[in-house]
Amino acid sequence: MAPVATAKRELEAGEAQVSARRRVEEEPTDCGDASAAATGKAAGKKTEEEFRNYTDSERHAIVEETYRKMHVNQTFDFVKGRRAKWLKFDHAEMTILDAIELLDGLVDDSDPDTALPNSIHDFQTAERIRKDWPGEEYDWFHLVGLLHDVGKIIALWGEPQWAAVGDTFPLGCAFSDKIVFPEQMQLNADSKHPVYSTEDGIYKPACGMNQLVMSWGHDEYMYEMLRKNGCTLPAAGLAMVRFHSFYPWHTGGAYMRFMGEGDDELLKWVKIFNKYDLYSKSDAMPDVQGLKPYYQSLLDKYGIGGKCRF
Repeated sequence: MAPVATAKRELEAGEAQVSARRRVEEEPTDCGDASAAATGKAAGKKTEEEFRNYTDSERHAIVEETYRKMHVNQTFDFVKGRRAKWLKFDHAEMTILDAIELLDGLVDDSDPDTALPNSIHDFQTAERIRKDWPGEEYDWFHLVGLLHDVGKIIALWGEPQWAAVGDTFPLGCAFSDKIVFPEQMQLNADSKHPVYSTEDGIYKPACGMNQLVMSWGHDEYMYEMLRKNGCTLPAAGLAMVRFHSFYPWHTGGAYMRFMGEGDDELLKWVKIFNKYDLYSKSDAMPDVQGLKPYYQSLLDKYGIGGKCRF
C-alpha cells in the first residue's frame, strides 16, 4: 500500500498548485476559538434560495458537463466494476486528517455553490453542526460533518469527477425525473434495458434503502470505507454519509416506494444533515489547525483515529 507521503507526491505531480488552505490561514479571520469558527459571518453570504442553482450559476457549464458524463456513463454494470476496483481499499494507508489535507487539491466540478477546496467545506459543515447541536451526545453528528465528503479523495487517485462527485441515484430501476438534468438520463444505456428501465427493476417495494445499488461516487466509497475500517458511528451517521447526495430521495421525494423498516428515521436524519452540508458553503473560514485536536478526539472515540485503509 502507498504511504501518505507517496499519496502526497502523486497529488503534487503535474502543475504546481497553491494550497488554498495556506492562503486562508494567512488571512485575518474573526474566528477566535474552535466554536467561533462556525459563527463568523462571511462576506457575500448567500440566501437559501440561491443554492443548488443548476440554471445560470457562474459554474453552470462545467457543472452541466460533469453531470452529462455521469448520466451517460453510470450504468449498473459500470457501478459493479467500480465497486470491484475501489472496495479492495488498497490505494493508501493514512489517517482521516491526512486524507482531508489532500482534499486541498480538489474543487468539486459538480457543485454550483462553491469553488473552495473540499477540505474547507468539511470543516465548515462540521462546525455548523457543532454550533447547533453542541452536546456530547451529538458528537457523532459533528464527526459526520467532517467525514461526509472525504471519499472524494478517489478523484485525486485517477477517478474522473463524474464518478466521484455530484448527486447520486439508484441503478437497476427506472430513472426518476427528480434527478438533476433529467433529460440527460435518456442517453444512459440502462434507460433502454428490459429490466433496469422498469419502475421497480430488480427491487421489490419496501425492500429497504440499503438494498439499492447506488451510482458510484464518494458517498458509496466513504460509507464502505468506514465500515471496512471498523467505524462505530450510529446507523443514522452512516446513512448521512451514504445518502447525503441522494437528492432525488431526501429532497425530491422519489424512490419512497423502496423504503423499509427503520428508513423513516434514517431519512429524518439525512434531511437534518442536508441543510448543514448545503448551507455551510458560504460560512466564515474555519480555523482548521485549531479545530484538529477536537476532531481527532472524535476519530479516536469512533474507532478510526489511526491509519485507515483507503
